[in-house]
Amino acid sequence: MSVNTPETGFRARLQRLARGTAVFAIVLSIAGFAAPSGAAAAETPSPGGDKQIVTLHVSAGLRGTIAPGASTSASLTVQNTSDSLLSAGRVRVELSRTPLADEAAIASWLDDEKAPGSFTALGSESTEPIEGGESDTTSIFVPEATIGTLAPGVYPLRAELNGATTGGPSSDDTVARDATATSVLVVTTTQTAQVGVLVPITATPADGALLTADELTALTAPEGGLTAQLDGVAGTTAVLAIDPSIPAAIRALGSSAPAQATQWLERLDDLPNSRFALQFGDADAAVQAQAKLPELLQPTTLAPFLEPTNFPLTRVPTEPTDTPNGTADPTPAPTETPALPDDEELTEVDGALPRILWPRTDVTAENLAAFAGYLGDGTTTIVSSTAVGGQNAAHATVAGQDLLVTDAASSAALSDAASEADPATRQRLLAEAAAHLYLASSKAPGTPLLIGLDRDETRSPDALREAISAADSIGFELSAVRGTKPVAAKLSTETDPAGAAELTNLLADERTLGAFASILTDPQELLSPERIEIMRVLAVGTPAEDFTEKVQTHRAQTRETLGAVSVPPSSTIQLISANTDLPIRVRNDLPWPVNVQLTVRPSDPRLDVKPLVETVVQANTTLIVKVPVSARVGSGEVDLRLGLHSPTGVVIQDGQILRVAVRADWEAIGLGILGTLIVLLIGLGVVRTVLRRRREAAEAAAAAAAGSDIDPTEAEAVRAALDPEAMEPKDGRGE
Repeated sequence: MSVNTPETGFRARLQRLARGTAVFAIVLSIAGFAAPSGAAAAETPSPGGDKQIVTLHVSAGLRGTIAPGASTSASLTVQNTSDSLLSAGRVRVELSRTPLADEAAIASWLDDEKAPGSFTALGSESTEPIEGGESDTTSIFVPEATIGTLAPGVYPLRAELNGATTGGPSSDDTVARDATATSVLVVTTTQTAQVGVLVPITATPADGALLTADELTALTAPEGGLTAQLDGVAGTTAVLAIDPSIPAAIRALGSSAPAQATQWLERLDDLPNSRFALQFGDADAAVQAQAKLPELLQPTTLAPFLEPTNFPLTRVPTEPTDTPNGTADPTPAPTETPALPDDEELTEVDGALPRILWPRTDVTAENLAAFAGYLGDGTTTIVSSTAVGGQNAAHATVAGQDLLVTDAASSAALSDAASEADPATRQRLLAEAAAHLYLASSKAPGTPLLIGLDRDETRSPDALREAISAADSIGFELSAVRGTKPVAAKLSTETDPAGAAELTNLLADERTLGAFASILTDPQELLSPERIEIMRVLAVGTPAEDFTEKVQTHRAQTRETLGAVSVPPSSTIQLISANTDLPIRVRNDLPWPVNVQLTVRPSDPRLDVKPLVETVVQANTTLIVKVPVSARVGSGEVDLRLGLHSPTGVVIQDGQILRVAVRADWEAIGLGILGTLIVLLIGLGVVRTVLRRRREAAEAAAAAAAGSDIDPTEAEAVRAALDPEAMEPKDGRGE
């Protein structure tokens, strides 16, 4: 993607900020005219080696403009940014009476201090000593006779500071702080052409598709970015270009939306300013047309962002049903369901003008035709004057396609002014914007002009309001400009094919992610945020130099998502049982439960495995899935090829190898040995028990015989019959 940069770019303005050693703001006022300025800064090492910096700004007129032949006053502000005391000095203000003819001459003067003609002093005044880090203001009255009669035009303005010094390590060491600064003074009569300012109203989530409740709370707080944007446009005729993702984020929260966010949305709706809707997420339509998309990208659905409990219930009548005997059941009670808004209701921009696109400037006639195909007849595209060869009439046409044209140079300067927090620096930028606007209006007197501010979500309300007020006309209406006769123009831009190629890659990744999302019960939980994030990558506010990096970052996140569900690597499993359950881990790093099918294919027939196991893995967990296996005869190592599939058969992972060491015969051998040992132990126990009981019976019989009249010889014979071992000699000898 490419962005055309006007000659008066921000880099040039930074160069002008780097000249000089004191700050002057010169405000010339006639009947309410105030003075904007230019600046220069210089760094001079002190005797002690430290840099002492004093910056100079100069400006004149009401935001750089004065009426012809009027007296005025100048306000000079000197700012000492060093740590040392800046002594008193003297400032001198000069004006060249030779006007700057074109934008190139303005750039040459502001950037290089080269201007035609000689300079005339407007006045001088002494400055007061200024402490380090402080500033001081001095006023000079400039009478009408001093300014003289100047024809309308843009004149070089210069200021010089002389005689001011800062001290060194000792009282004898001083450093001179002479400085100069440049700006312009625009002499103009009452403006007759209508000028409108287009102001983008955007807000980008830090990490995600829609703004969160916490982000909305911060942005709509009294000092928040969205509040600043509304404060800046309130009371002006600025045309608002609103990103519909902002009201969608607020409405999607329902009753849980922060109260101040809801109030912000109501305030936006109540503003009388003309408005139109940007594409969702401020996605660039040009790159989509260059990628040959059949239609503009839109969110797939916003339903996943809705929490039903945050919306009121509505009664839904239930139709009566017929019974088998032909009679109707009594009408059942109505059911209550949440009244959820649809996507159109969520993204609606109240009062928006239809069929307007504001893409980047690198559009072609083919792109314009594609835009008409996207939105239908009557589509209007906003482009920069650089896209049409410098033609800056607000309403133009190219090959039958309707255009609104913003003046590039004025838009760049005014955008910088609207983003500048320092008042003195901002006045210089406003003077520069006034110069460019004067030249633009001189090209086509009486023709409406448009200024388009850059996307910037961090502007202060004061800076934004002052920038808009410097250009907009009372009663300006964009619809009125669209109704004027267009000026024929010709496109002069070249497109960068890299942007279209990157978008093609993003959408290819999205299709892969769509197949992957079939593991979810509701695939839109993943796909809806993905689409919005792609659109935010395409945002017009993304600097061209950052676009490729954002694409690569998003594609890396997509690859990470595709790898979030997997079977992680595992060490070799020892299988010593013929029939068992094999534990296999399945990891799910997604914030939603997933439905997967685990497939297992052995590399050797000695292992029978259940080929498919269906399971549900909860969010952010690892589940151990037990797979039944049966080992046949033999032993050795078997590789199991593991895979994960969605319920629809989409391959989530394939080729993960799990090695199993099969030792199924060990179980049979072990059981045989164990069984033999058990039999031997039981047999020995039985023999010992029988022998013990015989011995006990023999002893009892002998004892009974000793206490009776039985002949001892007969008793001994009975004892021998009952316990033969008892009759054996104890020492191993016979009797």
